[in-house]
Amino acid sequence: MEKSNDSVFMSKDDDIPSAPTPEEISRKLSEFMKASFGDSVSFSTMTDGAPFQEDDFIEADEEFPEESEERFSSIFDLDYFPRDIKAHLDRYVIRQEEAKKVLSIAVCDHYNHAKSFKRLEEDHPEKARQTEFQKQNVIIVGPTGVGKTYLVKHIAELIGVPFVKADATKFSETGYVGADVDDLVRELVRKADGDVELAEYGIVYIDEVDKVATRGEMIGRDVSGRGVQTTLLKLMEETEVSLRNPMDIQSQMQAMFDQGGAGKTSKSSISTRHILFIVSGAFSGLEKIMHERLRQGTIGFGASNEATSMDATSFGEVETQDFIEFGFEAEFIGRLPVRVVCEHLEKEDLLEIMQSSEGSLIRQYEREFQAYGINATFKQDALEMIAERAAKEKTGARGLMTVCERILRDFKFELPGTSLTEIDITRDLIDNPAEALLKFKELDDGFSGSKIVSELNSFRRQFSEQHGVELVFEQDAMKALEELSQQRNMSVMKLCSDLFRDFQYGVKLIQNNTGEKVFKLAREAVENPDAYLSALVVDSYPDYQHNDSTAKAKDVGSAPEEGDSGLDSDSDSDSEE
Repeated sequence: MEKSNDSVFMSKDDDIPSAPTPEEISRKLSEFMKASFGDSVSFSTMTDGAPFQEDDFIEADEEFPEESEERFSSIFDLDYFPRDIKAHLDRYVIRQEEAKKVLSIAVCDHYNHAKSFKRLEEDHPEKARQTEFQKQNVIIVGPTGVGKTYLVKHIAELIGVPFVKADATKFSETGYVGADVDDLVRELVRKADGDVELAEYGIVYIDEVDKVATRGEMIGRDVSGRGVQTTLLKLMEETEVSLRNPMDIQSQMQAMFDQGGAGKTSKSSISTRHILFIVSGAFSGLEKIMHERLRQGTIGFGASNEATSMDATSFGEVETQDFIEFGFEAEFIGRLPVRVVCEHLEKEDLLEIMQSSEGSLIRQYEREFQAYGINATFKQDALEMIAERAAKEKTGARGLMTVCERILRDFKFELPGTSLTEIDITRDLIDNPAEALLKFKELDDGFSGSKIVSELNSFRRQFSEQHGVELVFEQDAMKALEELSQQRNMSVMKLCSDLFRDFQYGVKLIQNNTGEKVFKLAREAVENPDAYLSALVVDSYPDYQHNDSTAKAKDVGSAPEEGDSGLDSDSDSDSEE
């Protein structure tokens, strides 16, 4: 009987609910949010692989204080001069010399001020609070595609600060990330992996800011435009932005959940005092306002009714009043003391972008064709025609993509999977792409199935990633690989791995001698890889190019004599070096 009573007692005790775990609370809240608001709103924590939550990342930084402190202090170790930043920008952005110079100076001054203020704050907190600090926020005027975003992006990457870009039109129409302008600052925290202190020294770039001007002819935009200007004005000055969006239900529910953690202390807001704001836009019509103002003082034959396009010279005549007349609040434009113009790009500029910029679109297209096993070569006459057509698009460097995509679209659709390994992009091809494509398709003998091409391309990509050089198989080499793979009952991928397992040593030696990065392999490379590579190595030495031993090495049908291979002990030691 006692035993029975004990059983009853234990069962009653088991019925008493235990305290819910954080995971259970999170799951219940998630179910509630989904039932109440549908799939458009979700609730999650870091424990279940949730998307970004500001406080969660703050906790992560608290767990790794050394790493966070190292990233934060790195931006105060900068020793760049303005000319150093401009030299970095010259690698990516063609022309726009004045814009690069102005931005380089503004950025150096901004972070030097921030560095000095940080030291003052640590040594004399009271004096730091009384010190006035006016940021050198920047306004960039220029048409689309001239490199405005590219400039700011590469500056942020060089300095190592978080960078956020947005279009001003999203604020006035639908909001940014479904919320308000303050989310721009919150986004900096996400880009800084939750490091709030690092985010407080980030860069916010707002494009198309001219769209929030409040001119009379912009019907329906006045109220929203003025509201956006007012909000941005506060951010550009100095204010505290809450890490949580008060209008976002998910953020507030998460905040309530986080408050349940006992003893948790974290920063709840972000200061915008040292965040650099850069805004840009086309400002179409600003030049007319400026010329109208200048013309008012000119009477008679000296007056001109023709307004020229905005360039560096004419932009020097633009005054603050012109921006106000354009539709900006005086307080707003006053917070943007640094002003510069990016000029239109002409045909010559677009040609130089393709030839010189490290971010050239041509390099992108070459990589895309290489992914299909095709070595694409852009000839000079083709580049000139592409630049000429892109200039007519009137969209700056973006016109290059428009022209290339239109011309090469069918080539990227039809040629992958064929036996073709090379195409030359010439002026004739651009003039008549349909005819050129037909000729390329006629060169394809159809021997190579998609599986063989796919395996060969996989080997090429793997070899390139491991050794930094490209192997291009000519058509007869591909035929030989197909025949040999059938004879040995072996996949092309495995066959290439066996045949060319030591190729990297020879091609690296050749690369050191000649600087070559692309190696074309003929049928002989498949039939006798060692002899073929030996001939290439010997040819890479200028002193031996006219030697009789070179002629013998080139006879790849027979084994090379000892000491003439180019891969003897001396060459091996050179390779290791």
